[in-house]
Amino acid sequence: QVQLVESGGGSVQAGGSLRLSCAASGGTFNRYTMGWFRQAPGKEREFVATILVIRSTTSYAESAKGRFTISRDNAKNTVYLQMTNLRPEDTAVYYCAAARRSTPTGSLDYDFWGQGTQVTVSS
Repeated sequence: QVQLVESGGGSVQAGGSLRLSCAASGGTFNRYTMGWFRQAPGKEREFVATILVIRSTTSYAESAKGRFTISRDNAKNTVYLQMTNLRPEDTAVYYCAAARRSTPTGSLDYDFWGQGTQVTVSS
């Protein structure tokens, strides 16, 4: 069993930045693929970013590419999402997730989830 706890959410103006953190415990962190997802009011949960174990390869949703950066610190069992140039459409609850599979293809491939942290971007 892996426990994930997100932090760092809040309210910012458009163009601002936030750094989300996800602390993991109860598992072998450096063997999990880590990802970030988000869900806005009235919309389905969507993929934001993923970082793999091998070579720390990253992948981003088109809406996040160029603005968001995912990283991991295996020594601290923590994954981060640095968000810059935020837009009102980025407003959502952001979730951290961990997958045992090396290359998850969707949300169903993730085994553990955090409780979520709210990000609100005002115009």
